[in-house]
Amino acid sequence: MNKLIEAWSVNAEVQWVILIILCILVCSSLAWNVWNFLKPGKLVKELLVRTRSWWIMCACFVATTLAHPVVTVIGLAFLSYALLREMYPLLKLDQRERNVALLCYAVIPVQYALAYLGMTTLFLAFIPVFMFVAIPFMLVVRGETKGIVRSISLMPYSLVAWVYGMSHLAMLFNLPELPGFTAGPQGLLLYFIFLVGINDVLQFAWGKIIGQRAVLPNVSPNKTWEGLVGGVLSVTLIAVALRFLTPLEAWEAAFTGFCVAVAGFMGDAIASGIKRDLGIKNSGNAIPGHGGYLDRLDGFSTAAAPFFHLIYFFGVTAAG
Repeated sequence: MNKLIEAWSVNAEVQWVILIILCILVCSSLAWNVWNFLKPGKLVKELLVRTRSWWIMCACFVATTLAHPVVTVIGLAFLSYALLREMYPLLKLDQRERNVALLCYAVIPVQYALAYLGMTTLFLAFIPVFMFVAIPFMLVVRGETKGIVRSISLMPYSLVAWVYGMSHLAMLFNLPELPGFTAGPQGLLLYFIFLVGINDVLQFAWGKIIGQRAVLPNVSPNKTWEGLVGGVLSVTLIAVALRFLTPLEAWEAAFTGFCVAVAGFMGDAIASGIKRDLGIKNSGNAIPGHGGYLDRLDGFSTAAAPFFHLIYFFGVTAAG
C-alpha cells in the first residue's frame, strides 16, 4: 500500500495540472450532457463521443507519464508502433516494401532504447543518417526498380515522422538537472501532452464558433484561419500560464507554446494530405469519435522534436 501511495506522490506542479485536466473533462462532460438533454443534435452527440474518448486518452497519458520512466518509454514506443501498424496497410505496400516495413518495426525499440539510455549522438543520427541510407539500399538491392522513387520517399518518411519525432519525448528523461526546476521530466511531458491536446480542441472550437475562411481548402476544408489563429494564440497563453512545469521564462514559454501549436497544425495538415491522397477520411477507428491513431497523434509526432530542442536550448544551453 505504501508503495502504491509513493508511486502517486508526485510534485505539486504536476498534481495541479492533473487537477486542471480533470476539471476540464468534468465540466465538458456536464456541459455536453446538459446541452444534449435540452437540445439534442448531431454536433453535441459528436462532442459527447469525443469527450468520452478524451477521458480514456487522458487517463492513459497521465498514468503513463507518472509511471516509471521505463514504462513511459515503452508506452511511447507502442504509440510509434501503432502509428506504423495503422498506416502501412493503408499504403498498400508491395512485397519489397513489406519486407522493409519489418525493418522499420525493428527500428522502434532500438531508437527508444537509445533515448532511454541517453546515447544522444546515436539517438540523433540513427534514423536520419543510418536508416536513411540503409532503407533505400535494402529497397534497391533486390534489383527491382519499378516504383522505387515512391518506396524511397515513403519508408524513410514513415520512420522520421512517426518514430524519430515521437522518440524525442523519451529524451526528456535525460535532460540534466536544473537548479530551481522541480517538475522534472514528468512535468515536461505532461506540459507537452496538455499543450498539443488542448491545441487540437481549441482550433476545432474556434473554427466551429467563428471560422469562415479555410486555410487549406483542397486539403482540409474544415481548418479555418480563425480556428488556427485562435488556437495558436490560446495555446501560447496557456503555455505561459503553465510554465511552472518547465524551466522556461515567460517569453520562452510563449515562444515554445506558439511553436508547438503551429507544429501541431502542420502535422494535422500533413496527415490530412496523406489521407486525402489515399481517399480516406480517417486512418482507423481505434479511438471513437476521433478516428485512428494518426488522426489524434499527427500533431504529437511533428511537435515533439521542436518541443524537446526548444526546452534543451532555453533550459540547458542558454542557461548555461
